[in-house]
Amino acid sequence: MPSSAVVISLAWAVGIFLRLSTANRRNVRKRMYLQRLMMLVNQSENGHPMSYCKLNHNMPILRLWFNVEAELMQDFRLSRRAMHGLQRLLQRDHDHGWGNQLEVLIYVYWLAHGLSYRVVSHVFNVPKSTIHRIVHIIAQKIWINLKQAISFPQPEELHAVGQGFVQLSGTRAFRNVVGAIDGSHIRITPPQHHQRDYLNYKGFYSLNMQAICDSNGRFLDIFIAYPGSVHDTRVMKNSSFYKARCYPPSGYILLGDGGYPCLDTPVCLITPYKQPVNGPIQSRFNHYHSKGRSIIERAFGMMKTRWRSTLFRGKADICTSGYCVLRFFTQCMFGSWRHVGAR
Repeated sequence: MPSSAVVISLAWAVGIFLRLSTANRRNVRKRMYLQRLMMLVNQSENGHPMSYCKLNHNMPILRLWFNVEAELMQDFRLSRRAMHGLQRLLQRDHDHGWGNQLEVLIYVYWLAHGLSYRVVSHVFNVPKSTIHRIVHIIAQKIWINLKQAISFPQPEELHAVGQGFVQLSGTRAFRNVVGAIDGSHIRITPPQHHQRDYLNYKGFYSLNMQAICDSNGRFLDIFIAYPGSVHDTRVMKNSSFYKARCYPPSGYILLGDGGYPCLDTPVCLITPYKQPVNGPIQSRFNHYHSKGRSIIERAFGMMKTRWRSTLFRGKADICTSGYCVLRFFTQCMFGSWRHVGAR
């Protein structure tokens, strides 16, 4: 049996602990109340809520951003004008937390370099959990606003697109071409189940991404719904543009490689003659076709060079990896196609 002195000591210690805990909770509540009060006072004075998450302007990446004369292409793969345009597109209705400006900077930097959340958190001096949250928030915002940046040309624009393919191919025979279609494999970490479905013919796990671009390499349509093992033809025949028969309009055509069938309906798709060709006419046609269709391959190549995260295996689940693929398209719409290599 413990002595009475020991019991008294334990009771005294427990009492002190409870009193300190109560005082600590009281102080926490008081600090929270004062913070809310100061935010309300600040809002009443200038009409805007006070930001409770301050930017650390001493970080080199933020000094670069706030230096209005500095060039951003090397670090963000976008011009300053493009960055401002993306921030306006993704502007949210509130003005608190880390803020739209920092969120877009973090997201674009992460996407451009393909870095881990931990590394990006050190670059911006922001907690890793916040980096993860910001990336997913901005990805969802871009998904919502995707149609504002990616759409098929208007009827009055088709002639200019066709003239672009005339210049690309070197022949007026392609004046009615208004797009090139192809697929590209984006590396992902596959789900635990059905991993084999995501193993493509190149030997790595991927999503099969289909895209249509115009003569300037601008993406007009994207479709990401099938794993890497699915053939391009099957992806196309299950895509929204094919089922809706919405593009190209009657009298216009798309160019595709030999992996696609040559079609007249429901969409007009022209592919090269199969090898070996039968005579110089077919050989010349394939030459012009290849020159015109190569724009889609260059568009994919520039995309993967500019946005490094598309070259490395994703760390998120399969849905988030799909959003990662979608994100760079909206950004490409705001930036120039000037090549920017990795540092």
